[in-house]
Amino acid sequence: MQRRKFIQNMGAGSLVFPLSSFGTEYNILSNNNPDSDLLIPQSLKEGDTIAIVSPASAIFETEPYDIAKETFEAMGLKVKFGNYTYNRYGHLAGTDEERAGELNEMFKDKDIKAIIALRGGSGSARILDKLDYEAISKNPKIFAGYSDITALHLAIFKKTGLVTFHSPVAVSTWNSFSYDYFKKLLFEREAITYKNPDSKGDQLAQTENRIRTITPGTAKGNLLGGNLSVLTGIMGSEYFPKNWKGKILYLEDVGEKIYAVDRMMSQLYLAGVFEQISGFVFGKCTECDPGGSGYGSLTLEEVIDHYIKPLDIPAYSGAMIGHIDDNVTIPNGIEAEMDAIKGSIRLLTPATK
Repeated sequence: MQRRKFIQNMGAGSLVFPLSSFGTEYNILSNNNPDSDLLIPQSLKEGDTIAIVSPASAIFETEPYDIAKETFEAMGLKVKFGNYTYNRYGHLAGTDEERAGELNEMFKDKDIKAIIALRGGSGSARILDKLDYEAISKNPKIFAGYSDITALHLAIFKKTGLVTFHSPVAVSTWNSFSYDYFKKLLFEREAITYKNPDSKGDQLAQTENRIRTITPGTAKGNLLGGNLSVLTGIMGSEYFPKNWKGKILYLEDVGEKIYAVDRMMSQLYLAGVFEQISGFVFGKCTECDPGGSGYGSLTLEEVIDHYIKPLDIPAYSGAMIGHIDDNVTIPNGIEAEMDAIKGSIRLLTPATK
């Protein structure tokens, strides 16, 4: 995934109750977490302290930090930056040990109620083997971000069963659309329905933010997914979920050539992921173009249809998920129902306690 143009959108004490039991001590899940073992984090409230950390790429100017702090303070939250958030090791925000250690410490800190990634970029996969999954499982809380943060979402879900959130990062564009979904999900505990905005304006037909039904129908399943290139980048490792049975897979990406998208979709097909899922949602592939494809190129639509139509499962594309200003917050692991004709995803349970 290429992220160089997307600083705005990407980067581009929390109580927890399991769905299955109350007061149970949690063990790290060695293979795949059964959905019945999900850990549901406590919701946010005004006055809570959140941590902003940099598990991936660095930011070299001071203004984005100030804007991020002011953004979450405007939500009524107190903000604590990690000790290494301002560090730099090449393009990364500190060494792997520093970035992993900072994230581990924020999960252990009882005063921190949520952890938000400052940005994405690259580098999250480098710290997967350095995270303290036992500490995370014993101190679960809201963890949010997107783009390269997908690697952390999948690893934490795989190892602990914690519901994490594919959301705008701290330096994203926090407009009313994005904040509304974030607030309803993480503050108000609403089992929300995701649907594209009606942006016809004075036109007779909607021309922006359209959804495209790939295969009509409805499907139920637990949501799981994220950035396509980051997700496929950790396939084959112990941090990639193996159990996709009945899941609703959602994907997005940025700056990828169409032939690369085809290659990554082929990876998912060959790994048997597609044959397990109950539904499929593709968000936005921002600035994904043919590039140097020789004599010609498939379209992005043709690539997606090639792999998804033969599955004969409900599927649609164009959801408000991706490297865009109007970016929703999606909970990994929560059961939902999707409607491929309406282009909607309805949570069947709140994502926080």
